[in-house]
Parts: sequence; C-alpha cells; structure tokens
Amino acid sequence: MKHQLIAAAAGLLLLAACAVRQTQISDPTPAVPVPTVPQTETTAPRENIPAETVISSGDDWKLTLVNASHALPEDWDAELTVLSNGKRVDSRIYPALQRMFDDARKAGLDPIVGEGYRTHAEQQQMLDDRIDSYLQEGRTQQEAEQLALEYVAVPGTSEHELGLAVDINSQSGNNEAVYVWLAQNAPAYGFILRYPENKETVTGIAYEPWHYRYVGDVAKKLTAEGLTLEEYLAQSP
Repeated sequence: MKHQLIAAAAGLLLLAACAVRQTQISDPTPAVPVPTVPQTETTAPRENIPAETVISSGDDWKLTLVNASHALPEDWDAELTVLSNGKRVDSRIYPALQRMFDDARKAGLDPIVGEGYRTHAEQQQMLDDRIDSYLQEGRTQQEAEQLALEYVAVPGTSEHELGLAVDINSQSGNNEAVYVWLAQNAPAYGFILRYPENKETVTGIAYEPWHYRYVGDVAKKLTAEGLTLEEYLAQSP
C-alpha cells in the first residue's frame, strides 16, 4: 500500500467529509495562473501550549481551531464559493475577503488567493506528492515521510480543510508589498496572520506571511495583543 505508515496515521484523523455546496459568484481574484510560492505548512515544535490543554471555540464557527492537536470537527459543514481561478473558500468569509481585496487594489496592489479550501483527499495527495518527491531523490521511505511531514500537515489537521484560511500572494510577484499591507490592514476585515514570527512553538507552524485566517470581530484584539488563535482560545472562559 502506498505510504502505508502515513496513510495509517492520517486514517486516525479521517473524519466525516464536509458537506460541500459550491456557489459560483464574483471573485476577489482574477482568473490568471497562481504564482508559484510556498503554500504548505512548515511544521515546528510546539512547547507553550501542551496538547492536553483544553481549547474550545464554543459555538462560534469563526474560532474553530484546527492544528496538530485539534483535528477537523466531525460535523464541520462548509458551503463553498468557487473563485474565478478555481480556488474555494467558505461562503461566509467571502464578503469580507472581497472588501479586503477591493481596498488592497485601491492601494495599488494586486492580491490573489493562491490557496483556499482543500478536501481531505487533496490534503492527502499533497502529502503523498511530497513523499514521492523525496523518494525520487533517493531517500528511504521513512526519511521521505519524516521530511514531508515537516512541510505538509497530516490530513485532518490543516486549516485549509476548514475553508476559513487563505494563502494570499501578489499576481505580479510583488509579494512583499502585499504581505506588508495585509499585516497592517487585514484585522479590519476580520482576518489574522495565522502563523506569525516567534510563535512557532505555540502554533506548531513556521512563520507564513501569506497565510490568513478569518476569525471575525476578534481579529483586531488578537493582533493588537499579539495573540495567536491558540493563545486566545486558551485564555477564554
């Protein structure tokens, strides 16, 4: 069986598939090829919040936590909006995403969604492809799997399976300008920089200036206080 060890580990996290209803409406990203940039989660050791810590989002879908210690909820139900470049996002975050992109364009930028929602199968395929690339380099199966897991999350533990996270880049390749604008303005639209610098031991993911997560009104608070979603939920009653 292909990648038996990884498939077995991922199988433990295999949850009920999201009920996906796709809606084709206007899109904050033009229908052009997506620039080639890193779009995988570079994992890092977790130290500050132990796995056994109880972290709950209550009934607020916007604060649903998915990471290496908290798998995608079994009852997660995503209605998706299909963007013009084929990427998908949870329809509930689309209006805020549209407003943010409109204002970024007014500022002279050209943001594009490089990655949005992924199915469990797509996440597994991404992991399998990474393993294959290392095998082709001459790595052993064990080495290939270990290296792959440093860059790709185990299916069921990636935020992209929620549909609430987007990887945002520049259509023209001017990524740094887009990243700076997002860092300064995204919270006003309900988005947070999900994997900030110097928080790797909390999030378990290395710094990703392109990865933004919709959390709604609390985005400004989290950003102002320098909190990750893990830290915010851990201190919430």
